[in-house]
Amino acid sequence: MTSLNGHGLRFAFGTLTALPVGVSRWDRGTARAGMLCAPLAGLAVGLLAAVPGVLFLLGGSGPLVAAVASAALPAALTRGLHLDGLADTADGLGSAKPAGDALRIMKQSDIGPFGVITLLFVLLAQVAALFELYGRGWADGALGTVVAAVTARLALTLAARRGVPSARPEGLGAAVAGTVPRRGAAAAVCAVLACCAAAGALLGGYGAGLHQVLAVAAGLAAAQVMLRHCVRRFGGVTGDVFGALEETAGTVALLALSLSLG
Repeated sequence: MTSLNGHGLRFAFGTLTALPVGVSRWDRGTARAGMLCAPLAGLAVGLLAAVPGVLFLLGGSGPLVAAVASAALPAALTRGLHLDGLADTADGLGSAKPAGDALRIMKQSDIGPFGVITLLFVLLAQVAALFELYGRGWADGALGTVVAAVTARLALTLAARRGVPSARPEGLGAAVAGTVPRRGAAAAVCAVLACCAAAGALLGGYGAGLHQVLAVAAGLAAAQVMLRHCVRRFGGVTGDVFGALEETAGTVALLALSLSLG
């Protein structure tokens, strides 16, 4: 079990980030452990992304530069993998073609108009939300960056749960689809909610803790809506769909955090 958990961590970091972690096992057991560890990969990405934002803000650059830095670094840490998946999924959904044709569109290397428009507005939304958070202080901006990144990867854990089919017989989607037990996915959600609530409470009291929980829940709910739509349209999930789910959950969580509940 210890060996499997170690391989699972390597799988999570090796497939969900561009960090120099080699993946030595690709079997279903490793994929299951890896997708359960996905929020830990998000934690690492979020912490790294918060560093330049905090440094820019404390250095006097203002919240806009801090927001851009914290939005840009996750893309660099994944080599734009999830953004590319978001764009491809948008092109597939926007084509209004049957599942087979839509999947072929998603496999093409170019990005169509639906993908470009989606990327533009998603990145603008992320920067705008982070601008609002960093405008409240470096701690709010840093915590928001981390919570969004963890929520984004937790959405992948849920998308890999049993009962969610793969749209293709090959690829990353097929490798991880249906590997995570429902109880394991539920336990991961509870763990993330508890940690986010505790972090928010430490920062600003019980109200802030509740705000973090609601933001995570909003991000996961949005990702689940998109997941159901993609399964209905494509017949299952693909690697591109996972990327779209990740960006959707993280963006909605940031937007929810940017709202004032006071």
